[in-house]
Amino acid sequence: MSATGFWDNSESAQPVIAELKALKAVVVPVLELNKQLEDLGTLHELAVEANSDETLREVASEAAKAAEKLERLELCTLLSGPHDAGNCYFSIHAGAGGTESCDWAEMLLRMYLRYFEHRGYSFQEVDRLDGEEAGIRSVSLHVTGPYAYGHLSCERGVHRLVRISPFDAQSRRHTSFASVDVLPEPAELEVHIDWDKDMREDTYRSSGAGGQHVNKTSSAVRLTHLPTGIVVQCQNERSQHKNRAEARRMLVAKLYQYEQAKRDAELARMYSEKGEIAFGYQIRSYVLYPYRLVRDERTDLKVAQADKVLDGDIQPFIDSYLRHRASGK
Repeated sequence: MSATGFWDNSESAQPVIAELKALKAVVVPVLELNKQLEDLGTLHELAVEANSDETLREVASEAAKAAEKLERLELCTLLSGPHDAGNCYFSIHAGAGGTESCDWAEMLLRMYLRYFEHRGYSFQEVDRLDGEEAGIRSVSLHVTGPYAYGHLSCERGVHRLVRISPFDAQSRRHTSFASVDVLPEPAELEVHIDWDKDMREDTYRSSGAGGQHVNKTSSAVRLTHLPTGIVVQCQNERSQHKNRAEARRMLVAKLYQYEQAKRDAELARMYSEKGEIAFGYQIRSYVLYPYRLVRDERTDLKVAQADKVLDGDIQPFIDSYLRHRASGK
């Protein structure tokens, strides 16, 4: 990064910066923990020499914190996939349930945005389709940060909500579904695309908020990969050129996953099941009535503080699934 001309091209510099952040996310905590343990050893020796119960209690408290940090580092070793350390494309789609599911999809979006904030991840909205009455039909985000894909890939699947509907005049209980999909951000060289022969590009006017320019010019871009039928679209930027570039990156990510699915029978099974956004395919259930409980169907982890979970505290579910997945391997 100190080489002459490194910062002249920001696009080529970004992958290097991202790799550096991913490495620091592992190395820096190890060095900090090592220093903390050395200081604790010294403090313990002083406490024993002085026969200080108060200092010994302080050592015990700090040792417990160090143990928590060590556990976090051990979990990082479970994120060893080829794309776990990188960025990702994160999508939410409303499923069976109409307005109910659209509202649930927006609730999930809020939950994940809070989680991104807790983790220090950055995100950019790539595409969004609002519901007719409330909520969202779908939304796609570009999420950047160390191990964004590794953590968020644990959330891929159908999420089920049970509650008293705010849209039902009779206040009846409703069940809603929404699905989460996560794609790695692979290098373009990993997927071969003949952009001239295999691609159809359509441009259209963006919908929703964004100002007069966004709504009055054909800046939005939709790409269709003809051999597979995979479609991506981007309408976030005012510039058609920027939307096209982002759509191409998304398409590369989707095609990469498509090819991986063909080579991996288990992933192919999961990918096909995800298309059924309805009962029987959920990975997690969020029950707000008649009791309050969030339960992961894969690991059987249960959390009674549903409000806390919906406010972004989902790391325990991710950690539990990482251990579950590692034990399965």
